[in-house]
Amino acid sequence: MKIVVLDGYTLNPGDLSWGSMKKLGNVTIHDRTPVDPETVLKTIGDASIIFTNKTPLPKEVINNAPNLKYIGVLATGYNVVDIAAAKNKGITVTNIPAYSTTSVAQMTMALLLEMCHNTGLHSTAVHNGEWARNGNFSFWKTPLIELAGKTFGIIGFGTIGQATAKLAQAFGMQVITYSRTKKPELETSTCKFVSLDVLLKESDFISLHCPLFPETKGIINTNNISKMKDGVKIINTSRGQLVNEKDLKTALESGKVSGAALDVVSEEPMLSTNPLLGVKNCIITPHIAWAPKESRARLLQTAIHNLEAYLNNKPVNVVKS
Repeated sequence: MKIVVLDGYTLNPGDLSWGSMKKLGNVTIHDRTPVDPETVLKTIGDASIIFTNKTPLPKEVINNAPNLKYIGVLATGYNVVDIAAAKNKGITVTNIPAYSTTSVAQMTMALLLEMCHNTGLHSTAVHNGEWARNGNFSFWKTPLIELAGKTFGIIGFGTIGQATAKLAQAFGMQVITYSRTKKPELETSTCKFVSLDVLLKESDFISLHCPLFPETKGIINTNNISKMKDGVKIINTSRGQLVNEKDLKTALESGKVSGAALDVVSEEPMLSTNPLLGVKNCIITPHIAWAPKESRARLLQTAIHNLEAYLNNKPVNVVKS
C-alpha cells in the first residue's frame, strides 16, 4: 500500500516522527509539492492514500489519480479538497478536528498581551541602551493597558472561542460573544451572548474565532468598524479572509482601530503587496497559532488514527460535505 504525504514539512520540519505512519504502508514524504495539477498528479502517482495540508486537490487531480481511495487532510479546514469530486469517486476524506484549541487560545492571549504592553518594543529599547540613558526608574514608549474590567468580544463561540473566553475571564475581563449557535448553558455572570451590533458597540477588544463562510467573509469591514468603539483593538487567529485588509488599514491609520494583531492574512504565504505590511500599529505573525510541538504532535497522532480506522473499515473524522 502506497502512502504519499504531499507537504509534510509544515507539520513536521524534523522534530516529530513519521514512524507510526510508516508502519501502515510504503510511505513517501515530500516537504512540499508545487500546486499545479500536473505536478500534484505526478507526485501522487499510483498511491491509494495521500495526505495534504495546503496542497490543493481540485476535481482535475481527484478524477485523474488512478488508485486514489483516501485523502487525509492534515488540518481542520478542508477547503483545499474538492469534496464533491471525492464523494463522486467514492474517496474517503478525513480531517483533524480540535487538535489546536489550547494553542490557538494561548496565541490569542499572547497577541492580546503584546498589544497591551508592547514587550518586544520595550525589550528592544532597553537593549539599545534607552533605559541606561533615560535616567528614570522606568519608562514606557506606548500606553500600557490593564485588562481587568475591559470587555472582550468573541465572534464565533466554538471550542476555540470558549477556551479563549476562559483565559480572558481569568484576566478579569467581561466576555461577550456573537455566534450562529447560541448556547444559554454557557452563559455566566462574566460571559454573555449578544447580537453582532451589540458586540461591535461594546467591545474594547474583538477576537475572531468563527469559520470562513460567505456570511463571515470580510466581517471586519468599514461598515462594521464604524459601529465599534473608538480605539478598539482587533485580534484574528482564525481565517485571514474574515478581515477586509484595506478597510482595516484605513481604520488603523485613522486611529479608529488603535491596534490589530493578526496571525492570518487573506492570502498565505503573505504577498509583498498586502496592504497591512508596514502599518505600525498592526502586529502580524506567520500563521503560527496552531504550531507548538504539542499541537502538531496531536495533529499527527490523529492523522494516523484516522488512517488506521479507515483501514479497519471503521472510518472516523470523515468530511461529509
